[in-house]
Amino acid sequence: MTIAIRHIRILDGLGHRIERGTLLIEGTRIQAVGPEQDVRLPKGAQRIDGRGLTVLPGLIDCHVHFCLGAEADVVAAVEGESSSVTLLKAAELARRTLHAGFTTVRDVGFRDHAVFALKQAIEAGLTPGPRILAAGLAICMPGGHARFIGREADGVEAVRAAVLDQLHAGAEVIKVIASGGVLTPGTSPDDAQMTVAELSAAVEVAVSHGRHVAAHAHGATGMKNALRAGVHSIEHATLMDDDAAEMMTQRHVYMVPTLSALATTAACPTGCGIPDSARSKARNMVKQHERSFRAALRRGVPIALGTDAGTPFNYHGDNAQELERMVALGMTPMDAIMTSTSAAARLLGLTQEIGSIAAGKQADLLFVEGNPLRNIGVLLKRERIAAVMQRGRFVAGPLSGT
Repeated sequence: MTIAIRHIRILDGLGHRIERGTLLIEGTRIQAVGPEQDVRLPKGAQRIDGRGLTVLPGLIDCHVHFCLGAEADVVAAVEGESSSVTLLKAAELARRTLHAGFTTVRDVGFRDHAVFALKQAIEAGLTPGPRILAAGLAICMPGGHARFIGREADGVEAVRAAVLDQLHAGAEVIKVIASGGVLTPGTSPDDAQMTVAELSAAVEVAVSHGRHVAAHAHGATGMKNALRAGVHSIEHATLMDDDAAEMMTQRHVYMVPTLSALATTAACPTGCGIPDSARSKARNMVKQHERSFRAALRRGVPIALGTDAGTPFNYHGDNAQELERMVALGMTPMDAIMTSTSAAARLLGLTQEIGSIAAGKQADLLFVEGNPLRNIGVLLKRERIAAVMQRGRFVAGPLSGT
């Protein structure tokens, strides 16, 4: 069955738009796309009128944690529940993410290897959710940040073994912790964690298996250690300095800013349940985070969308709030959309399959009422999401045909 969606605004994820276009979908793939006059409708195609709608590639979030439910104290929450409950919770959070139009995510830290079971269940059609590229356990130093969802390793050989364990379990990306963090008690975001030698060992093992490495790093020293080691993305980049920005630009290393994580934590009033240490750290850094993002934008640092969804009050399903935050800090709506489509697909190594609307690509698509180029906020409003398609099948709000 071929589906023909006509009279629709098309934002292809590559920076182009067609105001009155036609999109043909056959099976799981996009068959053709273009202005109405350039696309012939095959006989027997199901025709859908897309007037008033905009279609985008399914959105991509490069930084989520499905084991975290956006509780006020996520560390206590995950430590206080069984692994089975966490997996059931993660399945529901994955469903919410998909229905919000995010058809692909990168999970960069789960409490155990059950995230690979969730990925398999989604691929088998047992439960709804986005395509998942998962890291499994984050690799951290003993007593380091993210140890509650991590594998502690001390020394080069221990790091190599930890990375191999994640790869053998099914990891499609490796996550390393290059600085302290906000949520882990007793760690400072300014302080570097893991040595350059340890980080380099992680990169060497991952690359030898065809995998990329994402480095958590708030402080500039941790960022530069990770960059010297050869990582492929810096997660957060909160306290970026000029040297770190220059290194990222020259080496084409992606910034995954996760603006939403610090913003939602910093906005929490006294008594909201977030531990005082985490709330204080977030409040002290949020303005510098915004300055770092503006500097990255000005310098041409490659940027891919990531939310850190699952951190306090940073809800799965509200992932598009990151787009609003980036636009508020000076990015154009079109460029913001590209961070969550083609740019994110490049970071994930999936440009042949997703990230743009083009013939031959997977039919992962988001249909919204209105024009996100005029108001990026429509992507966050659940009532404005007309439909979500995954691999050529409507998984939320099917569009009616004729």
